[in-house]
Amino acid sequence: MTAFKTILWSIFVPGTVTVILPYLLLSSEFDSFRIEISVFRFFGLIPILIGIMIYIWCAWNFTFVGEGTPAPFDPPKKLVVKGPYQYVRNPMYVFVALTLIGEGIYFETMILVLYAALAVILAHIWVVSYEEPTLRRKFGESYIRYCERVSRWLPKTPDRNGVNKA
Repeated sequence: MTAFKTILWSIFVPGTVTVILPYLLLSSEFDSFRIEISVFRFFGLIPILIGIMIYIWCAWNFTFVGEGTPAPFDPPKKLVVKGPYQYVRNPMYVFVALTLIGEGIYFETMILVLYAALAVILAHIWVVSYEEPTLRRKFGESYIRYCERVSRWLPKTPDRNGVNKA
């Protein structure tokens, strides 16, 4: 049942943010600033695919390692520090940024890059004001130690002992 809830959440929330809203922006009057990059637009597929792979990996870990879903109302019961979470604390938001920037490049439009910037700003506010305090209360010292080892947004390189170095 948890996997089903994760699939539903993934379709409706990340699907809305990375597919439906970009589609609406592309078909609106806001999309008047186009950039012509011709064949180089296909390089936009790289961050899109990387972003999608990151999200799938995160959702898998939330569901099967953390025993919960990506939804704030049904979060993992265990602190997830495996997979992409060993490199950054918020890889799902990194997925959103990569996907939207890739879409901006692929569709040759600045509106999606600006939308990506807005999404990152809103994600940062959400993480700092809600997620981190909630996780600190729920997981206590183990979450605090995790925050000391793993960066919020930019990956650090782990050493041979699995400890991330700046």
